Amino acid sequence: MVGRKAWTLKSIAKELGVSNATVSNAFNRPDQLSEKRRNEILASCKKLGYSGPNKAAQSLRKGRSNIVALVLPDSVEYMVSDPVASKFMKGVSSVLEKNKISILLFSGTSENINEVSDFVDGFICYGSPRNNGLIEQLKHTEKKVVTIDFDIDRNASVNVDNEQAAYEIANLAINSSSDQVAILGLRLLDANLTCRVYDSADFEVHCSIAHQRLKGYKRAIDQAGVLLKTDRIWNIPESTQYFASIAAKEALTSTPRPNVILCMSDLIALATMQEINRMGLKIPEEIRVVGFDGIDEASRFSPSLTTVHQNSEEKGIKAAELFISNANHSVLIPYQIDLGNSS
Repeated sequence: MVGRKAWTLKSIAKELGVSNATVSNAFNRPDQLSEKRRNEILASCKKLGYSGPNKAAQSLRKGRSNIVALVLPDSVEYMVSDPVASKFMKGVSSVLEKNKISILLFSGTSENINEVSDFVDGFICYGSPRNNGLIEQLKHTEKKVVTIDFDIDRNASVNVDNEQAAYEIANLAINSSSDQVAILGLRLLDANLTCRVYDSADFEVHCSIAHQRLKGYKRAIDQAGVLLKTDRIWNIPESTQYFASIAAKEALTSTPRPNVILCMSDLIALATMQEINRMGLKIPEEIRVVGFDGIDEASRFSPSLTTVHQNSEEKGIKAAELFISNANHSVLIPYQIDLGNSS
């Protein structure tokens, strides 16, 4: 029995006494051989330990790999547990898989997209990466890039009008100029801290959806004649119950206590409502709460959450379609306001 060795297409063809093309056809173009001849060659290759032509080499020759890197804003571990990101990834995969394209999940905390650039056809970037250095790399890579929820002057992007949506949801929550408003923001600061935010005037609105939403909230607040105190904006590093509860407790024990809480995600809003219930306060009679995202849990909570519903799955579908078509334009995904009983 012949021992295992590092076979190549050329060496295995020589061993079997056939042409390179015959071996290649047996693996890649079965219609070019009779079934009997193909099965004989495949059986011989299997016996010798040869599993077929090198896929990486084939990709280099063809100039494509049929793999897309999905760049996530944060670690893969965190993002796959997020219901909004999961819906987006479902939309992306539904299109790519139909087109026989694989997905490589790439963490937004990584240092260099060049680690995978040679092995993928391009990048679908879901939100601004935690590592800002990746943004510059995406701007200058020669590979295709589609961005979601932010722009890097590559033209191909999918967005929701976060500022306008935040403005509309805040308008629903604010009733008068005497309202006491608190904002529970998501990643307004580049810090892993749940803390108050004071220098909001220095934010660059274009750089993240959080800053876009903050601008929409503040527009509604200003229009209503409400004075937003400098200590009434919180930074929450992750959209989880743990971090959101810390901020919610601080907000709810502030003096004077806010009677309107604008939350930058539904998960933050639901955690806040749980804290309100624990304190024995009534929603919306004493405190009005609104969220953003439209996750399934928002409608199941009691009282149901008033929120901005953005179709994350549709956003993923459009992003994948832009990538496959090699389109060079932006797509604006519509949103809707889901009226619950929390405001």
